[in-house]
Amino acid sequence: MESQVIENFNGVYLLLCQNPKFKGRTYIGYTVDPVRRLKRHNAGMDFGGAKRTHNKGPWNMILIIHGFPNSRLGLRFEWAWQHLELSRHTRHLLKKKSNQTQVNYLISSMAQMLQVSPWCRLPLKIQWLDLKFSADWMMKLQFPRHMEVHYGAVEAKKIGWVSKQLQKNKFQGENNINCTSDFNNRCFVCKNEIVDERDRVECVYKCCNCITHIFCLAKLFRKNDKKILPINGICPSCQKIVLWGDIVRKKIGCFVNID
Repeated sequence: MESQVIENFNGVYLLLCQNPKFKGRTYIGYTVDPVRRLKRHNAGMDFGGAKRTHNKGPWNMILIIHGFPNSRLGLRFEWAWQHLELSRHTRHLLKKKSNQTQVNYLISSMAQMLQVSPWCRLPLKIQWLDLKFSADWMMKLQFPRHMEVHYGAVEAKKIGWVSKQLQKNKFQGENNINCTSDFNNRCFVCKNEIVDERDRVECVYKCCNCITHIFCLAKLFRKNDKKILPINGICPSCQKIVLWGDIVRKKIGCFVNID
Protein backbone atom coordinates (compact mmCIF):
# COMPACT_ATOMS: atom_id res chain seq x y z
CA MET A 1 0.00 0.00 0.00
CA GLU A 2 1.46 3.36 -1.06
CA SER A 3 1.83 6.18 1.46
CA GLN A 4 -0.78 8.91 1.39
CA VAL A 5 0.88 12.30 0.87
CA ILE A 6 -0.56 15.19 2.90
CA GLU A 7 0.38 18.83 2.42
CA ASN A 8 0.47 21.38 5.25
CA PHE A 9 0.45 18.55 7.80
CA ASN A 10 -0.59 19.06 11.44
CA GLY A 11 -1.11 15.83 13.36
CA VAL A 12 -1.20 14.28 16.83
CA TYR A 13 0.02 10.68 17.05
CA LEU A 14 0.01 7.73 19.42
CA LEU A 15 3.10 5.55 19.89
CA LEU A 16 3.26 2.08 21.44
CA CYS A 17 6.51 0.64 22.72
CA GLN A 18 7.68 -2.61 21.10
CA ASN A 19 10.48 -3.23 23.59
CA PRO A 20 9.61 -6.20 25.89
CA LYS A 21 11.29 -4.40 28.82
CA PHE A 22 8.82 -1.53 28.54
CA LYS A 23 5.79 -3.43 27.26
CA GLY A 24 2.62 -1.36 27.11
CA ARG A 25 4.29 2.06 27.33
CA THR A 26 2.69 4.76 25.21
CA TYR A 27 3.54 8.24 24.04
CA ILE A 28 1.41 11.03 22.55
CA GLY A 29 2.98 13.80 20.49
CA TYR A 30 2.42 16.48 17.87
CA THR A 31 4.24 16.59 14.52
CA VAL A 32 4.31 18.20 11.10
CA ASP A 33 6.18 15.18 9.65
CA PRO A 34 5.19 11.75 11.08
CA VAL A 35 7.83 9.72 9.22
CA ARG A 36 10.69 11.93 10.38
CA ARG A 37 9.29 12.15 13.92
CA LEU A 38 9.08 8.37 14.36
CA LYS A 39 12.67 7.98 13.17
CA ARG A 40 13.81 10.53 15.76
CA HIS A 41 11.92 8.79 18.57
CA ASN A 42 13.61 5.51 17.70
CA ALA A 43 17.03 7.17 17.28
CA GLY A 44 16.99 8.81 20.72
CA MET A 45 17.37 12.26 22.26
CA ASP A 46 20.68 12.95 20.52
CA PHE A 47 18.82 12.87 17.20
CA GLY A 48 15.78 14.90 18.22
CA GLY A 49 13.75 12.25 20.03
CA ALA A 50 11.79 12.83 23.25
CA LYS A 51 13.06 12.22 26.78
CA ARG A 52 10.18 9.84 27.58
CA THR A 53 10.91 7.64 24.56
CA HIS A 54 14.72 7.69 24.83
CA ASN A 55 16.34 4.23 24.98
CA LYS A 56 12.97 2.50 25.17
CA GLY A 57 12.51 1.71 21.48
CA PRO A 58 11.60 0.50 19.03
CA TRP A 59 8.36 2.46 18.95
CA ASN A 60 5.40 1.86 16.67
CA MET A 61 3.14 4.70 15.50
CA ILE A 62 -0.36 3.23 15.76
CA LEU A 63 -2.50 6.11 14.57
CA ILE A 64 -2.43 9.82 13.92
CA ILE A 65 -5.17 12.46 13.95
CA HIS A 66 -4.44 15.11 11.32
CA GLY A 67 -6.12 17.96 9.50
CA PHE A 68 -5.82 20.55 12.26
CA PRO A 69 -6.06 24.02 10.64
CA ASN A 70 -2.95 25.19 12.53
CA SER A 71 -0.34 24.08 15.05
CA ARG A 72 -2.10 25.80 17.96
CA LEU A 73 -5.19 23.60 17.66
CA GLY A 74 -3.03 20.52 17.15
CA LEU A 75 -1.00 21.23 20.28
CA ARG A 76 -4.19 21.85 22.29
CA PHE A 77 -5.46 18.42 21.26
CA GLU A 78 -2.10 16.86 22.12
CA TRP A 79 -2.10 18.37 25.64
CA ALA A 80 -5.71 17.36 26.32
CA TRP A 81 -5.05 13.78 25.15
CA GLN A 82 -1.99 13.64 27.39
CA HIS A 83 -3.87 15.10 30.38
CA LEU A 84 -7.37 13.67 30.12
CA GLU A 85 -8.22 14.31 33.78
CA LEU A 86 -6.93 17.90 33.75
CA SER A 87 -8.32 19.36 30.53
CA ARG A 88 -11.75 21.00 30.93
CA HIS A 89 -12.74 19.44 27.61
CA THR A 90 -12.03 15.86 28.72
CA ARG A 91 -12.72 15.67 32.46
CA HIS A 92 -16.13 14.14 31.81
CA LEU A 93 -14.77 11.23 29.75
CA LEU A 94 -14.94 7.68 31.03
CA LYS A 95 -12.09 6.79 33.38
CA LYS A 96 -9.62 3.98 32.73
CA LYS A 97 -10.88 0.57 33.86
CA SER A 98 -8.66 -1.64 35.98
CA ASN A 99 -8.53 -4.38 33.33
CA GLN A 100 -7.97 -1.96 30.43
CA THR A 101 -4.55 -1.47 28.86
CA GLN A 102 -3.19 2.05 28.53
CA VAL A 103 -3.13 1.96 24.73
CA ASN A 104 -6.76 0.79 24.53
CA TYR A 105 -7.80 3.47 27.01
CA LEU A 106 -6.10 6.20 24.96
CA ILE A 107 -7.67 5.01 21.70
CA SER A 108 -11.12 4.92 23.30
CA SER A 109 -10.59 8.37 24.84
CA MET A 110 -9.47 9.78 21.50
CA ALA A 111 -12.77 8.74 19.90
CA GLN A 112 -14.68 10.39 22.74
CA MET A 113 -12.62 13.58 22.43
CA LEU A 114 -13.54 13.93 18.75
CA GLN A 115 -17.22 13.99 19.74
CA VAL A 116 -16.90 17.11 21.93
CA SER A 117 -16.15 20.78 21.32
CA PRO A 118 -13.92 22.25 19.98
CA TRP A 119 -12.65 19.22 18.03
CA CYS A 120 -16.02 17.84 16.90
CA ARG A 121 -16.35 20.65 14.34
CA LEU A 122 -12.86 20.48 12.86
CA PRO A 123 -12.15 18.81 9.45
CA LEU A 124 -10.05 16.06 11.01
CA LYS A 125 -8.97 12.69 9.63
CA ILE A 126 -8.23 9.54 11.61
CA GLN A 127 -5.28 7.72 10.04
CA TRP A 128 -4.69 4.13 11.20
CA LEU A 129 -1.04 3.27 10.59
CA ASP A 130 -1.14 -0.11 12.34
CA LEU A 131 -3.79 -2.15 10.55
CA LYS A 132 -3.92 -4.73 13.37
CA PHE A 133 -5.24 -2.11 15.75
CA SER A 134 -7.64 -0.70 13.18
CA ALA A 135 -9.14 -4.19 12.68
CA ASP A 136 -9.65 -4.59 16.43
CA TRP A 137 -11.33 -1.19 16.77
CA MET A 138 -13.12 -0.81 13.44
CA MET A 139 -16.61 -1.67 14.74
CA LYS A 140 -16.14 -0.29 18.26
CA LEU A 141 -15.45 3.40 17.64
CA GLN A 142 -17.74 6.12 16.38
CA PHE A 143 -16.53 9.39 14.89
CA PRO A 144 -18.38 12.51 13.69
CA ARG A 145 -19.86 11.83 10.25
CA HIS A 146 -17.79 14.51 8.52
CA MET A 147 -14.47 13.04 9.74
CA GLU A 148 -12.79 10.57 7.38
CA VAL A 149 -11.04 7.36 8.46
CA HIS A 150 -7.99 6.29 6.45
CA TYR A 151 -5.69 3.27 6.61
CA GLY A 152 -1.99 2.88 5.86
CA ALA A 153 1.13 5.03 5.88
CA VAL A 154 1.05 8.81 5.55
CA GLU A 155 3.75 11.31 4.55
CA ALA A 156 3.95 15.07 4.97
CA LYS A 157 4.81 17.34 2.07
CA LYS A 158 5.67 21.02 2.33
CA ILE A 159 4.37 23.50 -0.20
CA GLY A 160 6.58 26.32 -1.39
CA TRP A 161 5.24 29.69 -2.57
CA VAL A 162 6.05 28.82 -6.18
CA SER A 163 4.04 25.58 -6.05
CA LYS A 164 1.06 27.39 -4.57
CA GLN A 165 1.18 30.08 -7.22
CA LEU A 166 1.45 27.58 -10.09
CA GLN A 167 -1.50 25.60 -8.78
CA LYS A 168 -3.54 28.76 -8.34
CA ASN A 169 -2.72 30.09 -11.81
CA LYS A 170 -3.58 26.72 -13.38
CA PHE A 171 -6.95 26.56 -11.68
CA GLN A 172 -7.81 30.16 -12.57
CA GLY A 173 -6.75 29.48 -16.16
CA GLU A 174 -9.11 26.50 -16.35
CA ASN A 175 -11.93 28.62 -14.98
CA ASN A 176 -11.36 31.36 -17.53
CA ILE A 177 -11.84 29.06 -20.52
CA ASN A 178 -15.63 29.18 -20.42
CA CYS A 179 -16.22 32.11 -18.11
CA THR A 180 -15.96 35.88 -18.37
CA SER A 181 -13.64 37.85 -16.10
CA ASP A 182 -16.69 39.59 -14.64
CA PHE A 183 -18.08 36.23 -13.47
CA ASN A 184 -14.76 35.31 -11.85
CA ASN A 185 -14.81 38.48 -9.79
CA ARG A 186 -18.35 38.23 -8.47
CA CYS A 187 -19.61 36.37 -5.42
CA PHE A 188 -22.10 33.65 -6.33
CA VAL A 189 -24.02 34.32 -3.08
CA CYS A 190 -24.29 38.13 -2.76
CA LYS A 191 -23.57 38.89 -6.47
CA ASN A 192 -21.16 41.69 -5.47
CA GLU A 193 -17.64 42.02 -6.81
CA ILE A 194 -14.86 40.41 -4.77
CA VAL A 195 -12.42 43.27 -4.36
CA ASP A 196 -9.92 41.70 -1.96
CA GLU A 197 -8.38 38.36 -3.06
CA ARG A 198 -8.08 37.39 0.63
CA ASP A 199 -11.90 37.28 0.85
CA ARG A 200 -12.23 34.86 -2.09
CA VAL A 201 -12.91 31.12 -1.74
CA GLU A 202 -13.75 28.52 -4.40
CA CYS A 203 -15.67 25.26 -4.62
CA VAL A 204 -13.46 22.17 -4.34
CA TYR A 205 -15.03 20.33 -7.29
CA LYS A 206 -13.34 20.54 -10.70
CA CYS A 207 -16.67 20.73 -12.49
CA CYS A 208 -17.77 23.80 -10.49
CA ASN A 209 -16.70 27.41 -11.15
CA CYS A 210 -18.35 28.83 -8.04
CA ILE A 211 -16.47 31.55 -6.14
CA THR A 212 -17.75 33.50 -3.14
CA HIS A 213 -16.74 35.81 -0.33
CA ILE A 214 -15.52 33.62 2.52
CA PHE A 215 -17.98 35.26 4.93
CA CYS A 216 -20.90 34.84 2.50
CA LEU A 217 -20.23 31.11 2.17
CA ALA A 218 -19.71 30.68 5.91
CA LYS A 219 -23.02 32.43 6.60
CA LEU A 220 -24.75 30.20 4.04
CA PHE A 221 -23.28 27.04 5.56
CA ARG A 222 -24.33 28.20 9.05
CA LYS A 223 -27.92 28.92 7.98
CA ASN A 224 -29.36 26.29 10.31
CA ASP A 225 -26.47 26.24 12.77
CA LYS A 226 -25.66 28.85 15.40
CA LYS A 227 -22.02 27.76 15.76
CA ILE A 228 -19.27 30.13 14.57
CA LEU A 229 -17.33 27.52 12.60
CA PRO A 230 -19.25 25.64 9.87
CA ILE A 231 -18.74 21.90 9.41
CA ASN A 232 -20.04 21.51 5.89
CA GLY A 233 -22.66 22.81 3.50
CA ILE A 234 -24.10 22.60 0.00
CA CYS A 235 -22.31 24.52 -2.74
CA PRO A 236 -24.77 27.16 -4.04
CA SER A 237 -23.71 26.40 -7.62
CA CYS A 238 -23.14 22.65 -8.10
CA GLN A 239 -25.35 21.65 -5.13
CA LYS A 240 -22.77 19.14 -3.84
CA ILE A 241 -21.87 18.71 -0.18
CA VAL A 242 -18.58 20.44 0.66
CA LEU A 243 -16.55 20.26 3.88
CA TRP A 244 -15.63 23.68 5.23
CA GLY A 245 -12.18 22.37 6.06
CA ASP A 246 -11.61 21.47 2.39
CA ILE A 247 -12.64 25.00 1.37
CA VAL A 248 -10.04 26.44 3.76
CA ARG A 249 -7.33 23.98 2.70
CA LYS A 250 -7.90 24.87 -0.95
CA LYS A 251 -7.63 28.57 -0.15
CA ILE A 252 -4.18 28.13 1.39
CA GLY A 253 -3.10 25.97 -1.56
CA CYS A 254 -2.91 22.49 -0.05
CA PHE A 255 -5.94 20.75 -1.51
CA VAL A 256 -6.36 18.92 -4.80
CA ASN A 257 -9.67 19.46 -6.61
CA ILE A 258 -12.27 16.69 -6.42
CA ASP A 259 -13.59 15.26 -9.67
